Amino acid sequence: MHMQLLPNDRVVMFDRTNFGPSNISLPNGNCRDNPQDAISKIDCTAHSIEYNVASNTIRPLTVQSNTWCSSGSLRPDGVLVQTGGDRDGELKARTFTPCEDNECDWVEINNGLARRRWYSSNHILPDGKQIVIGGQRQFNYEFFPKTTSPNVIELPFLAETNDRGEENNLYPYVFLNTDGNLFIFANNRAILLDYVNNKVVKTYPAIPGGDPRSYPSTGSAVLLPLKNLEADKIDAEVLVCGGAPKGSFILAFRRRTFVKALDTCARIKINDENPQWTVEKMPRARVMGDMTLLPNGDVLLINGGSAGSAAWELGREPVFVPDLYHPENPVNSRFESLNPNTIPRMYHSTAILLRDGRVLVGGSNPHAFYNFTGVLFPTELSLEAFSPAYLEQEFAKLRPKIMSPKSQSTITYGTNLKLKFKVSGKFKGPVKVTMVFPSFTTHSFSMNQRLLVLDNVRVKKTSSVFGALFGKSKNYEIQVRTPRSANIAPPGYYMMFVVNENVPSEGIWVRLQ
Repeated sequence: MHMQLLPNDRVVMFDRTNFGPSNISLPNGNCRDNPQDAISKIDCTAHSIEYNVASNTIRPLTVQSNTWCSSGSLRPDGVLVQTGGDRDGELKARTFTPCEDNECDWVEINNGLARRRWYSSNHILPDGKQIVIGGQRQFNYEFFPKTTSPNVIELPFLAETNDRGEENNLYPYVFLNTDGNLFIFANNRAILLDYVNNKVVKTYPAIPGGDPRSYPSTGSAVLLPLKNLEADKIDAEVLVCGGAPKGSFILAFRRRTFVKALDTCARIKINDENPQWTVEKMPRARVMGDMTLLPNGDVLLINGGSAGSAAWELGREPVFVPDLYHPENPVNSRFESLNPNTIPRMYHSTAILLRDGRVLVGGSNPHAFYNFTGVLFPTELSLEAFSPAYLEQEFAKLRPKIMSPKSQSTITYGTNLKLKFKVSGKFKGPVKVTMVFPSFTTHSFSMNQRLLVLDNVRVKKTSSVFGALFGKSKNYEIQVRTPRSANIAPPGYYMMFVVNENVPSEGIWVRLQ
C-alpha cells in the first residue's frame, strides 16, 4: 500500500495493521496486542517490511498502530517521517531511521498530529519541515514537527472541491513551486497557495470536461522535470493523467456499474500569466495508475484498471500495458506503449524508481482483508522490477558510469559541481545531469517526486592511461550548476544521474544542503 526508497537503497513498505495476520512472522516470536483487528486480537505477524534491493531480501518491521492510507516524506537527513492512518494511528507520526545493521525499526510519536489524517498528502518544505494537507473531512493543513508550527490552518479550497457522496478530493496532488508556494490540485482544479501566510495567490481553471482526477476517482500527477534552473523565472509544468468520470464511484458502489475510466491527460504551465490546461489523449483509459519520473525525464504510466473507481472491489479491467510519456515531444506524439505485464495491479498497488534505473512495482489488494481465493483480483504479494528500454544491452555502450563524486557525497546550493564519468562507446552527446528526490508512493500518487535537470557549464574529455592503452572506456568530465535555492530543490537526499543520449547511468546518492 505504501513504499519509500531510503538513501541506503532499502525500501520500506507497509500496509494496514487491522485486517488479520500477514504471511510474515515478527522476529524472535514477538507479538503485539491488536484489539482493533476483527480477526486476530493478538498479532504475531508483520505489516511492514524493509526490502533490500541489492540482496533481494526482506526484513520484518513492527508497526504499533494503524498506518492505513497514510502519508509521508524523507527528512533532509534521510529519515522517513510517516504521518496519520486510521483509528489508533490517525494522530500518530512515525519515524524510520535507515541503518545497515538491521536493528532499526519504527518509532511512534503520540499526538504528532493535531487532526486526524487519513488520505492526506505530505510535502517536504524548503526549511526541511513537512506540510500535511487534507484527508477525509479535513479541509485544512498542519506542519510536522510541531515545535515551531503547532497550528491547524483552514483551507476552504478542500471543502469547495469535495463532491457530496464521492469526495473526489482526497490525497490531493501537491508540488512545491519554484517560487516557494505550493501547487495543490484536488478533484478537477488547482490553486497556488502561499502556505506561510495562508493566502491563495493564484486560482487555476478546471480541467476541460470537469471530470475528477483525485481519490476515489483516482488519476495520478507529476511535476514535469524542472530545467533552466538559473533563469529568473523557471517554467514549471504539471501533468495530470487518468481518473474516472464524475459519478463513477457511486455507480460502482451502489449499482455495480463500472464506467470506463478517463483516457486523457491534462498539462499546465503553472507559472504562466494566464495558465490554461492542454488536454492530450492517452493510448488507453486508466484509473488508479502510477506515474513515475524516470532519470532521463520521461514519465512512466503503469498499474491500474480501465473501468470503475478506487476503493474496495470497485475497479475493473486491469491495464497490463505500461505507457511512456515523452514530455519534450510535440503534442500527439508523446506516448509510447511498452511491453505488457501479466499480473493485475489494481487498488493498493505501487511503483517507485530505484537508483539502478528500474521501477519497483508491487501490491494490489482491493479487499477489506487479505483474500487469496475466490475473488476477482486476489491479494497480490509479489514484487516486480520494470526495466525501461534504456537498460537493454543494445544501449550498454552509451550508458555512462559515474566515477566521482562517490555516492553519499554532500553538495551545496548554488555551486559548480564536477562529475567524472566514462562511456565505453563513441561519445557524442547530448549529455545532462539529473537529480531525483525519492518519493513516498501510495494510492497512485508519488509525494515529493521531483526531477531537476542541472544547468551544464561545460563537458570535456579527460585522459585515461588505461583507456588509451587498451581501447577501453573513455573518461569525461561534466561541470554543472547545483540548484540555487531550497525553493527549487528542498534539502535532502537525491539520486543523481548522468544521462547520455537519453540513456542514464546508475545513480549515486547526494545530499543537498
